[in-house]
Amino acid sequence: MTKLASDTAMIMAAGMGKRMRPLTASQPKPLVRVAGKPLIDHALDRLETAGVTNAVVNVHYLADALEAHVTSRKMPAVVISDERSQLLETGGGMVKAQSKLPDPFFCLNADNIWLDGPQDAFHDLSLRWDPERMDALLLLVPHASALNFRGKGDFHMDAVGTVTRRRSGRIAPFIYTGIQLVSHRLLRDAPEGKFSTNILWNRAIEEGRLFGAAFTGRWFEVGTPQAIAPTEEALRRG
Repeated sequence: MTKLASDTAMIMAAGMGKRMRPLTASQPKPLVRVAGKPLIDHALDRLETAGVTNAVVNVHYLADALEAHVTSRKMPAVVISDERSQLLETGGGMVKAQSKLPDPFFCLNADNIWLDGPQDAFHDLSLRWDPERMDALLLLVPHASALNFRGKGDFHMDAVGTVTRRRSGRIAPFIYTGIQLVSHRLLRDAPEGKFSTNILWNRAIEEGRLFGAAFTGRWFEVGTPQAIAPTEEALRRG
């Protein structure tokens, strides 16, 4: 099997979880249970299975409950990036945690659920990773393999994996799964405070350094309470 490009992943877990209300009125979204376990445990279990030994988890909303849950875990070993004082969004969150992260590092959303294909998602990304050409490598899924997704897609991707944004009024064939492999080069000269990773991706697109890898498994959009039951049914079916 391909050697992993990194032994560490950052898990984005600091958000307010507004789309998941009322389930997030008294608990952070990563602790909402799907198929018998909290969302973040689905992500952590996938990391453990793949052999990713370390995880950096950022916290903000109801941070004490989330921190207590994840730091009890032995594999992967969890370190907290504390955003209690200010929620920094995805880009700002990565910049704040950068000193805790090797180069490169995996990054994924805490509410990700997926079923791997022939090879797990992290080995899929590692196989395609080229640090000389890439600032970030995004795991992308076609519409047919994205359960519960109702949007127009996010990216176009050419034969060598270079990605471009969906054009206004168009459908894009690929959806971002929330999983990526990131070079510290992506984070250079970043804005101060809170900002979206989209700012850094746009620069990488202009420089021809944002790439995608087509996911060979199935991915589940679990953004609202209504998405939980169909996701659980699909997981039961395997």
